[in-house]
Amino acid sequence: MAFESLSPQLTELPGAVPAWRADASAAELPDICQVVKDQGGRLAALWGTDEQDRGEGYALNLVLAKPEGILWLKSALPVDRLQYPDLSPIFYPAQRMQRAARDLLGIDAEAADRRPWLRHAAWQETDRPLRREAAGATVYDQGGNDYAFVSVIGDGVHEIPVGPVHAGTIEPGHFRFSIVGEKVLRLEEHLGYTHKGVDKRFQGMALAEGAKLAGRVSGDSTVAYAWAFSMAAESIAGVTPPERALWLRALMLERERVANHLGDLGYLGNDGGLAFGLAQFMRLKEDVLRLNEKLFGHRYLMDRIVPGGVACDLARGGIEAIVAECGALEREVRLLKDIYDDHPGLQDRFLTCGRLTPNTASKLGVIGLAGRASSQAWDARAQAAPAPYDVLGVRMKTHKNGDVAARVIMRFDEIFESLRLIRAVTERIAPGEIALPLASAPAGRMGLGWIEGWRGESMVALDLDANGSIRSCHAHDPSWQNWPALAFAVNGNIVPDFPLINKSFNLSYSGCDL
Repeated sequence: MAFESLSPQLTELPGAVPAWRADASAAELPDICQVVKDQGGRLAALWGTDEQDRGEGYALNLVLAKPEGILWLKSALPVDRLQYPDLSPIFYPAQRMQRAARDLLGIDAEAADRRPWLRHAAWQETDRPLRREAAGATVYDQGGNDYAFVSVIGDGVHEIPVGPVHAGTIEPGHFRFSIVGEKVLRLEEHLGYTHKGVDKRFQGMALAEGAKLAGRVSGDSTVAYAWAFSMAAESIAGVTPPERALWLRALMLERERVANHLGDLGYLGNDGGLAFGLAQFMRLKEDVLRLNEKLFGHRYLMDRIVPGGVACDLARGGIEAIVAECGALEREVRLLKDIYDDHPGLQDRFLTCGRLTPNTASKLGVIGLAGRASSQAWDARAQAAPAPYDVLGVRMKTHKNGDVAARVIMRFDEIFESLRLIRAVTERIAPGEIALPLASAPAGRMGLGWIEGWRGESMVALDLDANGSIRSCHAHDPSWQNWPALAFAVNGNIVPDFPLINKSFNLSYSGCDL
C-alpha cells in the first residue's frame, strides 16, 4: 500500500520515481505522519513557502517517504495563524527543519524549542528572508549572537566550545561539548553559518539556470543535485531523457560516489594516525578527478547533467579508459582495505568508536551511508530505482555495529559496488542522443526529484509560476537527518575522538543552509 488511505485528494505526480501530492490541514498532519511512521515510512523533508502571490497566505510542505514512493503534502497556513502542530515527537529530524522554517518565513511549530536556527547576528528579529517581499540584497550591521546553549551542571562538568571557525578548510559550525575529564556527556550543535539565500535565489529563474544553481547546493554532490533537479523539471515537462543520457547520468553519479568515498577513507586513515592512508587514497581520488576532466570536461562534473539529458558525451576512448581505471582502482582499494583491516592502531581507533545503535538510528531517522552502517536499509537507487537503476539492480549493503569501523566498511563496500555498476554501464550503453529539449514548461506545475547521492538521498521539490519560471525550489540534503545523529554518536566517547567520528559521518554544512 502506498499512500491511498491518507487522503481522498491524492494526485500522482509523473516522473522517474513513484510520487504523489496531496493537501492537508495543519490539524491533520500529526495523524498522517503517525500513520506513515507506523507503516515503516519517515520524514524526507520539511520546509515552508510563501503563497501570497496566489492569495493563499503561507504553506508548510512535507515530503514523506516509504519504500513504495514519496508523498508531497502541502498544508495551507493563513496569515493570521502561521502555526502548526509540532511534528518532532513523531519524526525527530523535524526539529531543526521547523526552526529553520520559522527563521526564514515566520511559520511556527507549536514546539518547546523556539531558539533561532539560522539567524547569526546578521538579521533583525523580524526579518523573514524567504518571504516574497524580502529583498535578498539587504545588508545589516553586525549584531549580538547570544545563543542559548543547553547547560549541563554537575561536579567536574566543563564546557569546551569548538568553532564556528575551524583550523582546517571545513565550513563553519559551532560545537559545544559538556565533558567530565575527557568524556563527552553531551554535544550540542549550532549550524546555519553559511546561509547564502539559495532558496530565495531560485525564485524567478528559468529551468536551465536553476539546474546550474542546484548543482552548487553542496559542491561534493553536484551530480546528485543536478540529477534530482533535472528529474523534477522533466516530470513537470513530461520529458523522458534519451536512454544514453540516463546511462551517462548513472556513470557520473557512481564516479562522484567513488571519488568522495576515496577521499573520506584517506582522511579517516589520517585521523586514525595512518598518514600513509591519506596519501594513497588521495592519489587514487586525484586519478578519478583527472579522468573526469579528460572525459567530461570538469573534475567534479558540474553542469554536466541538465534538464532533458546531459550536456556532453563521452570523449573518444572513454569506455576503454573507464574500464581500465575500474580494474586498477579495484586492485589498489582491495590492497588498502587489507592494510586498514590488519592495522592494529587503526582498528583500535575505529572499533566501538562513535557507535550509533540500529535502534537509535531508527528513532532518529538516519539515512544514507550513515544509516546503512546502523542497519537502516534505505537507498533510493534500490527502493525508488529510477532508470537506469531499475535495470542495473543495486546490491545494497548494510552493517549493524554503527561505529566508525562500520562506516569505514560501508565506504569500501560502496566503492566496490559502484565499480561493478560502472562496468555494467560501460557494457550496456549504446550510441544515441544525449539530450532532448524541454518545451515551454506548463505553468503552475509541481515536480519532485529524488536520487541517492554518495552521502544519502538528495531531493528537489520544484514549483513553477504562471510564466513557467521557478516559483519556488527546495533542495534537501540528507545531512538534515544525520546531523542530530552525530551528537548521539559522540556521547560517551572522549573529546579527541570527535574529529574521527565527525569525519566518519562527513555531513554537509552548506547543504542544510539554504
